[in-house]
Amino acid sequence: MEEGQQKVIQYIRRNQGRGQRFLQRLVQEGSIRGHESRAQAVIIEKCRELGLKMDIWEIGGEPLTSHPAFCSDRVNFKGNPNAVGVLQGTGGGKSLILNGHIDVVPVGSLKVWEHDPFSGHVHDGKLYGRGSTDMKGGTVSLLMALEAIVQSGISLKGDVIFQSVIEEESGGAGTLAAVLRGYRADGAIIPEPTNMKFFPKQQGSMWFRIKVKGKQAHGGTRYEGVSAIEKAEKVLMELRELEKRRNRKIEDPLFAGIPIPIPINVGKINGGEWPSSVADSAIIEGRMGVAPDETMEHAKKEMELAIEAMAGQDQWLERHPPEVEWFGASWLPGSLEIDHELVAALSECYSVIKGKSPIVEASPWATDGGILNKVGNVPVVVFGPGITKKAHDANEYIELADVFETAEIIALTIMKWCEANEGGAKWEQ
Repeated sequence: MEEGQQKVIQYIRRNQGRGQRFLQRLVQEGSIRGHESRAQAVIIEKCRELGLKMDIWEIGGEPLTSHPAFCSDRVNFKGNPNAVGVLQGTGGGKSLILNGHIDVVPVGSLKVWEHDPFSGHVHDGKLYGRGSTDMKGGTVSLLMALEAIVQSGISLKGDVIFQSVIEEESGGAGTLAAVLRGYRADGAIIPEPTNMKFFPKQQGSMWFRIKVKGKQAHGGTRYEGVSAIEKAEKVLMELRELEKRRNRKIEDPLFAGIPIPIPINVGKINGGEWPSSVADSAIIEGRMGVAPDETMEHAKKEMELAIEAMAGQDQWLERHPPEVEWFGASWLPGSLEIDHELVAALSECYSVIKGKSPIVEASPWATDGGILNKVGNVPVVVFGPGITKKAHDANEYIELADVFETAEIIALTIMKWCEANEGGAKWEQ
């Protein structure tokens, strides 16, 4: 290992306590949707300490809200900015985006949390709190990697573009705004909680609503009506069959370990208004997975045609066809070939630190990588600390050792991808 590489690794290992305190502080600034500003201020302060060239702006307006990939129902972003910091290279190297989101999901019932959700409590090598895994731990890995490079006096040929964006959990408007502002690069790393696996491919997803009509009648003579709830059962059966058909077409080996690569999940059902009445309406709402190389329009059309064909086999539904709507959040899929040079660079650095090859899979969920990939035309690998199943869960935590190890891998990857300058820290082939 070359001297410059050793310097950045040793810096990270000497400053783990500093990294822990920074993550604690970041978690303690709860940043649920609409309240991202205080946590974002912590990020901005750190970026300024590192001497990054800062761009801080409130997203919204044209052309963001008219873009086909914009899906947020949020109309007011005032006071909760995006933040981008650029470590400018000397020229001649490849550029790299390091993308993390500052927003976290709500905490849910406080009764099931063992500690305050925003305590940043540390015990047995784990740091607890909402957002620790998804994804403030990953963001700290990015900033520790950058700090190690800056403090070790290493200069790079290519630019490093650090992004702390809002709105990832609600469809990616923050990252979309950054792309439309002109932030694109030769590659990108997003440290979502992958348990340190590599996800070069990510499924997309979108929310759907299906309205089913019935005919009211008294519950005592329910045979005189048509139950929308019973007709909705047929819709649910068709959705399960559609899921099976769509997943049978997935042959990519990166999905081999995922039982349902592109699920169709029904998350909410409402039907009827009165126990003694036949329900004249039912509403099904859910999430449809989209394959990495599939368009959103293709997935929508497949569901719409499936529901139409099912309705044609039922006299009532044929005359009163279910209405399929697409609403709320959606996330574009992303795809990168596993032999891409970014995957190779990251894999080499992973092997240096871990002493073994990484596990490469497809992501079981969507990320902002789809926007960077499909809208920005940026190659993306999702790789970060944290266990997926702890994201959005009560008593969310992250293993601190994984945060620091990820920082080491990303620091070496930055040096290799962006090319450390001669005499500073040339990558040792």
